[in-house]
Amino acid sequence: MTFDEAQRVIQDHFKPVFLGEEEVVLLEAYNRVLNEDIVSTLDIPTFNRSTVDGYAVKAEDTYGADENQPAILKVSGAVNIGEQPKVVLAKGEAVEIVTGAPIPEGADAAVMVEGTERESDELRVFNPVTANENVMKKGSDLKKGVAVLKKGQVLGSPEIGVLAALGLTKVKVFKIPIVAVLSTGGEVTEPGKELPAGKIYDINAYSLSTAVIESGAKPVYFGVVPDDKAALSKALQTALASADMVITSGGVSVGPRDYTPQIVDSLGKPGLVVYGIAVKPGKPTTVGFIGDKPIFSLPGNPTSALLIFYLLARPLIQRLGGRPVAGMKIIRAFAGSRMFSAKGRRTFVMVKLEFDKECRLLADPVETGAAGAITTLAKADGFVEIPENEQFVDVNQEVAVMLFRSTGKV
Repeated sequence: MTFDEAQRVIQDHFKPVFLGEEEVVLLEAYNRVLNEDIVSTLDIPTFNRSTVDGYAVKAEDTYGADENQPAILKVSGAVNIGEQPKVVLAKGEAVEIVTGAPIPEGADAAVMVEGTERESDELRVFNPVTANENVMKKGSDLKKGVAVLKKGQVLGSPEIGVLAALGLTKVKVFKIPIVAVLSTGGEVTEPGKELPAGKIYDINAYSLSTAVIESGAKPVYFGVVPDDKAALSKALQTALASADMVITSGGVSVGPRDYTPQIVDSLGKPGLVVYGIAVKPGKPTTVGFIGDKPIFSLPGNPTSALLIFYLLARPLIQRLGGRPVAGMKIIRAFAGSRMFSAKGRRTFVMVKLEFDKECRLLADPVETGAAGAITTLAKADGFVEIPENEQFVDVNQEVAVMLFRSTGKV
């Protein structure tokens, strides 16, 4: 299939189901997806408050004041932050006040202390104020009965701050999707164990599990499954029973022990829906659905596996978790050297970003080396997409770079 065909087939078969909701305490709600509309139950602020250190006054008592003819007022008390005013302002009076303190009854403005001069209880005001000046009115930030957060919003620090401002301690959120992650291959060994000759540590399970977390889901690592039909079939059945999606890596090419596609196809209907995609890297990728649950079987090449995950699996995980599908961040750069495509295949060229002497952002291809090279993961900041009908991207040609992460370079 072409890349576009594969995307279309996957979307046609994917029917996101509601995984349920749970109530979590506010300090554990970061990056969770809200499953209710939040309506303000009170006015914020709940009282008229001063935005300056100075004096609460009747604005009309300061009209016409200047440095030559200040308004003369009598200081009749003080209001501190966090306390209810005990004074009622009369005409010709002022009350000392601090930022955030409630405006006392009878006052409608506040003058800044810098524009005044005080001797005992006599206050000279040199700068006049108008009604409501330097006052935050009750309900001016949030009004009671107004919807402040919508169902489906991802809760970051600002949203959690809003919830706290409303006095909430718990919030209803979507349950987190569970994604089973497993690796296949007789050459793969779990990190932490002794590395026998001819074997490599399991890179993909860790990079993919982290990508699952970044997508808003919880990975469950099922370990390394040997190239054995019975063992792989049992592992996949267990993964399907306990997770909402399954991600495998390795065992999808044309080797004599690459059993994953045929086993996935045997587990239930509709089975395999994508068997190979005209892309580079990632050509052997297969995708199946067992009922409503997708199984992404990615190549063993770490770079290929992570790339295809971002392109095809990540949007489905976001939708499962009730999240808006967030595309990868894209920035513009200039090709630092010529980038070639694979004939007839959508090509994704891994690039690193650097500024040249003219402060132009350059995208230079990362040398991928042999099929199993892993340094690409650390070196690449993102990738450039070359359509099937283009032979190459020329030097200094402007390109769109899809970022794997924030680079610190832009």
